[in-house]
Amino acid sequence: MHVYRQFNHLPPLQNPVLTIGVFDGVHLGHVQILRQVCLESEKVHGTPVVITFDPHPRKVLEHNKKNSLFILTTLEEKLSLFEKNGIEHVMVVHFDEAFAHQTAEAYIADFLVNNFHPHTIILGYDHRFGKDRKGDYHLLELAGEKYHFLVKEIPEQVINHIAISSTRIREALQGGDILSANELLGYPYHFSGEVIHGNKRGRTIGFPTANILIKENEKLIPAVGVYGVRVQLDDDEFKGMMNIGYRPTVDGTSLTIEVHILDFDRDIYHSTLHISLLKRIRDEKKFSGLEELKKQLEKDREEAYLD
Repeated sequence: MHVYRQFNHLPPLQNPVLTIGVFDGVHLGHVQILRQVCLESEKVHGTPVVITFDPHPRKVLEHNKKNSLFILTTLEEKLSLFEKNGIEHVMVVHFDEAFAHQTAEAYIADFLVNNFHPHTIILGYDHRFGKDRKGDYHLLELAGEKYHFLVKEIPEQVINHIAISSTRIREALQGGDILSANELLGYPYHFSGEVIHGNKRGRTIGFPTANILIKENEKLIPAVGVYGVRVQLDDDEFKGMMNIGYRPTVDGTSLTIEVHILDFDRDIYHSTLHISLLKRIRDEKKFSGLEELKKQLEKDREEAYLD
């Protein structure tokens, strides 16, 4: 897959079939759109192209609002999911105030036509673009007649499913319902982080943990609790269990993410781990001491990988 961040880096593309969006999560609803793009590309002997944005447009347009924006996928994760779904070319557009304030007509002529020369644009009926969101599907159809491109609509039920799914995924993750979130995503929710030094108490009770630092502050962290996870380190994959929480048994005060990797004994400080969440085992709780915590962790280890 080819990724571009500058328009002048785009090569000539044969009959580009475009879709445009943030695609946060690249969940099953989004996958329907990506499949439609790929199928249409095959019909016209064209090239499937996704146009997406970084940073998230809401971060720019709603910068004065107090609500924090938490994303399901980082740009790197999103690009990986695009590739898995057959997309050949991705244009990552830097979204800023200047881009947001171009007129709808300029968006079509200067942004879409001048840069991409589309054969077909596939968008939802409710797609809005340009300053004050004045551009719509109807305006794009009229422009298609002028600039000689086709516009195809994503069905309303698919668009509604995407909106509902995105909301439900966030709610499920924040509520600790990993199974529902993964079902809607179509893959296990995951994140990556650097292994940093912790207090090393886990190794004293036979459960050494890797403390994970997630550098993307906007990445959505699931609910506090203990999880069964899959851990990827370079090309190797391991079973593990993870605690997201405040470590009340040892009077912790800040949120930490700690992963115990099963059957593992290597020095991995400053390595990057990729964590996929498979199931939630229980809430975090305070124990009377480390010995009681150890007994519970032994139960958690069994629970994590029961079929």
